Amino acid sequence: MRLPQKSDNATDIDMEQFKQMVDLFLKRGFTYFDTSYVYHDGVSETAIREALVKRHPRESFLLVSKFPTFQTPAEDKAEAVFQEQLDNCGVEYFDFYLFHNVCEMNVDAYLDEKYGIYDYLMKQKANGRIRHLGFSAHGSYDVMERFLQKYGSSMEFCQIQLNYLDWSFQDAKAKVELLKKYNIPFG
Repeated sequence: MRLPQKSDNATDIDMEQFKQMVDLFLKRGFTYFDTSYVYHDGVSETAIREALVKRHPRESFLLVSKFPTFQTPAEDKAEAVFQEQLDNCGVEYFDFYLFHNVCEMNVDAYLDEKYGIYDYLMKQKANGRIRHLGFSAHGSYDVMERFLQKYGSSMEFCQIQLNYLDWSFQDAKAKVELLKKYNIPFG
């Protein structure tokens, strides 16, 4: 999400610096690389392909990406987006994949079966193209609870804003308790 840039243009990634960062990260024993379809105006995943995937053995890292937050996604868009993400990253599967930014602006689309997002992602999990399926949440407690009521039994993990400030500011304490209720690991 915040890769080094050569200019103010979000797509102008400093690939040499990024490659050095990737190499140092792996050298220090870290393996979890998080990207998204929308980061850096759509070029983060291709940058990951160049700096990480093409240069290091697939088994040496864990790759994370996220289904983009469309307020009103087109029906059957999940398949096209997911395949584009695999192609962008140059991989056959994602180790972790998330419903991105479950919040007030997109929870209705995520929960609406006509878009087929959940069903498609569960199919990709069953096919091994997603190893672990989860979600990130930046919305209110009520939104998170709605999402979990429908999909909580299928979610394997959650990423939330979890730091000292957000413990009360974004009600992270209550969200942590909700995730515990569903036995969903979080970080």
